[in-house]
Amino acid sequence: MPKAKLQAATVGGSAHDVEAQFYEALQTGDLDKLMACWADEDDIVCVHPGGPRLVGNAQIRAAFETMFNNGTIAATPERVCKVDSLTSAMHNVIERIGIQTPEGMQYALVVATNVYQRTAQGWRMVAHHASPGTSAAHAEAHETPQVLH
Repeated sequence: MPKAKLQAATVGGSAHDVEAQFYEALQTGDLDKLMACWADEDDIVCVHPGGPRLVGNAQIRAAFETMFNNGTIAATPERVCKVDSLTSAMHNVIERIGIQTPEGMQYALVVATNVYQRTAQGWRMVAHHASPGTSAAHAEAHETPQVLH
């Protein structure tokens, strides 16, 4: 399977920018844009909720291509926890997934960890691990953020 062209997935040059592009690509069903977020490495890893471990660009691309054949993914990251350093970044997010049903839009929560590494091509995703949201994640997603004035 062809690898995505290494394009500038790092407008502004940060892991945050790559993450924004990743979720935009999910929402628009743009497979090439999504794959441009990933590092060009053999051991990149993706795990979807309840799914197997996918290793490498070919397996990850095939999984997202199958998903996009069923439509776009209305995933919005919320409640981001970040650990950033000079060459790596870990973002843990609660993804709010919109699902259109006959009763209207319903939402599911997924807890995901996205790991980024600074490469010669800029920041790239090296791991995306998502798990079904629990009732604790649901409660956290609905908490009112504390604001310090």
